[in-house]
Amino acid sequence: MTAAEVYVGSLDLPDTEVEQLTLLLSPEERARAARFAFARDRRRFVVRRARLRQTLARETGVAAERIRYIENGYGKPALPGGGPYFSTSHSHELWAVAVSGQDLGVDLERHQPGLDWRDLAAGLFRVDERAALDALAPGDRLRGFFDCWSRKEAFVKAIGKGLSYPLDTFAVSVTREARLLSGAEGWSVADLTLAEGYSAALVVAGELTVNVTIHA
Repeated sequence: MTAAEVYVGSLDLPDTEVEQLTLLLSPEERARAARFAFARDRRRFVVRRARLRQTLARETGVAAERIRYIENGYGKPALPGGGPYFSTSHSHELWAVAVSGQDLGVDLERHQPGLDWRDLAAGLFRVDERAALDALAPGDRLRGFFDCWSRKEAFVKAIGKGLSYPLDTFAVSVTREARLLSGAEGWSVADLTLAEGYSAALVVAGELTVNVTIHA
C-alpha cells in the first residue's frame, strides 16, 4: 500500500500573517512575489510557497526557510539528495500539498458554474472521455468535467512532465469513482474531498490502494 499525506488550507490570510510567512521564502521567491501586479495574487503566492515549506519542514525536520529545491527538465520540483516526494496545487482560494515516499501528483480544481466545458473537453480529452461525459445526467456533467480534469492533471504531474505530456494518450474516469482506465499502468488514483465545490485527485506510483491522510 502506498501512503500519502495531503495538506490543505486557505490562501486568503490576514496581512500580518502573510508578512510573517514572507520571512520563510527564499530571496528568489520574494522577488517573484514582488513582481505580481495585484496585491491578492502576491499574498496568495506567498502563502502557497510558505505553506509548502512548512509542510516539507514537518516531513523532513529541516527548517522551513532552509528548504531548497531542484527541478527536472519539465520544471517538476524535488528535494535535493532524496527525501519525500511532493506535489502542489492551488485553485481559487485553496492550496494543497501532497507528500509521499513514492512519486505523486496532486491537483485541485474549483468548479466554475457556467463554464463552456464542452469546448475545453474537445481540445483536451479523448473521444471516449467526452462520450462518457455526455452519458452523465445533465446536472452531473460539470462535476464530471472537473473530476476528469483533476485526475488528468494529477497524472501528468506525477510522471513529471506536466502539460507537455499529451492528455489524449491516457484515459481516466469521469464518474465519482476515480479510475485510471488506460495508458497509466503502475499508478494509483484517489479522489480527495477537500472542500465543497472543488474536485481534487491524487495519483501515486504503486499499488491500487492509496492510503490518504488529509490535514486541514
